[in-house]
Amino acid sequence: MHVLGILVICTALLGFVFTLPMVTRVETDPELTAGFVEGDMILDINLRNGLRDKVYKWPNNTVYYKFQTKFDEAHHNHILRGMKIIEDVSCIRFEEATENTPHYVNITGNPGGCSSTVGYRSNRSQNYNLQLYPLDEGCFRLGTIVHEFLHTLGFYHMQSSANRDDYVFINETNIQDGKLHNFNKYDTETVDDFDQGYDYGSVLHYSAFAFSANGEMTIVPLKEAEAAGIMGQRRGMSKSDIDRLNLMYRCPVKV
Repeated sequence: MHVLGILVICTALLGFVFTLPMVTRVETDPELTAGFVEGDMILDINLRNGLRDKVYKWPNNTVYYKFQTKFDEAHHNHILRGMKIIEDVSCIRFEEATENTPHYVNITGNPGGCSSTVGYRSNRSQNYNLQLYPLDEGCFRLGTIVHEFLHTLGFYHMQSSANRDDYVFINETNIQDGKLHNFNKYDTETVDDFDQGYDYGSVLHYSAFAFSANGEMTIVPLKEAEAAGIMGQRRGMSKSDIDRLNLMYRCPVKV
């Protein structure tokens, strides 16, 4: 390629970057502070395994759990409310584990943010932590409780999708030092979108300011101008979140 052609391309790319929205915000989301993969995902498996591997789906679509932390009644019920949200839109069921249940989720309220093991782990307990916050704040936003349970059920973050570069620009210059790995993109052998397409409004999407070093956007939407205000919403599951869950677990269609 001629030097002139290279200069034209570089100039066009620079022009694109400098025309991206210059919205700023400092973010301290507890989903990002737990110190695991992408902030809140506990992975102890080869990353080639993920949504596509059936072994990491909960058998009989049932998640067993134990409360290892003695939450007050309001926080306890808020977590149960998050389970009910998922049950109401799918065939997933949550059941309290007994002494003889070999595989279950340990629900704790320890310091260190919000986190969950991703997917089912057979014959042992696995982690699910919600640092104590007032109701509807931090880890005790209902959307965050659901977000972490979706990790438990085997889902990765939306911005990890193989096609994410068609929908968002990852602005590495704004990302905190040492945090770039949290923006990994996985191929279609790892993460399946079940033909639902990219969803800015997914409860599993990072916000536009995740891991920002300077208050400026680290994830910039490319398709919809208003998407920056939608990304990272924790009000509840989007339609495509619900559809993905039902497709992954082969739930019957509700009429």
